[in-house]
Amino acid sequence: MLDTLLAYAARGLTQASWGTWIAYTLVVTQLTIFSVTLYLHRSQTHRGVDFHPVIAHFFRFWSWLSTGMVTKEWVAIHRKHHAKVETEEDPHSPQIYGIRKVFWEGVELYRDASTNAGDMEKYGRGTPDDWIERHVYSASPYAGPTLMLLIDLALFGAVGGVIWALQMIWIPFWAAGFVNGIGHWWGYRNFESADTSTNVSPWGFWIGGEELHNNHHAFPSSAKFALRKWEFDIGWAAIRLFETLRLATVLRVAPSLDLRPNVHLPDADTVRAVLAHRFHVMSDYFRGVIVPTMRDEAAHAGAGIKALPRKLRNALGNGGRWLDAASRERLNAFTETHPQLRTVCEFRARLAALTERNGRNGDALLDSLKQWCHEAEATGIRTLAEFAARLKGYKLVGDQA
Repeated sequence: MLDTLLAYAARGLTQASWGTWIAYTLVVTQLTIFSVTLYLHRSQTHRGVDFHPVIAHFFRFWSWLSTGMVTKEWVAIHRKHHAKVETEEDPHSPQIYGIRKVFWEGVELYRDASTNAGDMEKYGRGTPDDWIERHVYSASPYAGPTLMLLIDLALFGAVGGVIWALQMIWIPFWAAGFVNGIGHWWGYRNFESADTSTNVSPWGFWIGGEELHNNHHAFPSSAKFALRKWEFDIGWAAIRLFETLRLATVLRVAPSLDLRPNVHLPDADTVRAVLAHRFHVMSDYFRGVIVPTMRDEAAHAGAGIKALPRKLRNALGNGGRWLDAASRERLNAFTETHPQLRTVCEFRARLAALTERNGRNGDALLDSLKQWCHEAEATGIRTLAEFAARLKGYKLVGDQA
């Protein structure tokens, strides 16, 4: 009898081997990742996809069971992050709090943000408000992880406690710390979005596709995060599987961009494409105009351009938005001594202002875009004129010619 009790305490009801422990841990943590990225993030927060009620409720139950997160709180905090990104009101910006605090204390920042009742009501609208949400999930958020602990202990004994501990730190580390921290601090950028978001990896496996964070900030409502041919989003693969099984309906994906040759003036199609792909436009401008101009300046002015630190050279892509005052002053002083570079930077700032959604009507935007293209071509700067010619031909795939 004692031997049986000791065996149960050590290995639980399953008496499983280490291989089973690893497999179980990988399955339950991946389910938690999918519950966050598919249900809380892409479906509830951004309305990019709808799931069959059975699937949606399973994800809601699993996120409660494995994390204790309340749907309304998670959604509200993330929506506020997008609305106030990189400002003092952003719940978890490394630009404000520093990378160390966001990475290691992301859960504390989340908890602090969840106590703001006004934000919860303002940004948490449209989330589940049924009986089980009011009386179980929201009323007893810690009951879920407690139940999960009992299940793990029953299945695997003492080892189950270790597995449960890994489950409890999985989302705080990978979502609250890694995505919110590293995803705004290090990586590559496809789009010159109005924040510091980055793609940590082009292959989004480990944390459900959330690695493609810059793509997400460029097109928040898109259910698909992979936007380049060489990128992969395992969350999108799961959505397509559910869609095939008629368990999901994709509502929004990022619009595709087309280029029409030999368009002499911007038109309504151009305006729609520029507004929808405004971050793409600015990225194209940096790579197609500013970078070649810096190369030309370096070829004619020796080491002058190369002496500018990489951080400042890259800052030309966003107008020095994230530089401190001293660095911005240094960058401005540098461009003043390079007239051609100064010109393309000035045109970049004007184009950025045009692409922002500021309430102007389509006709006014079209007139401004025509003037911008005309003046860009009149500068005599080859790369700027070529970009203006290409910009005229922008069109969303599916728009009528």
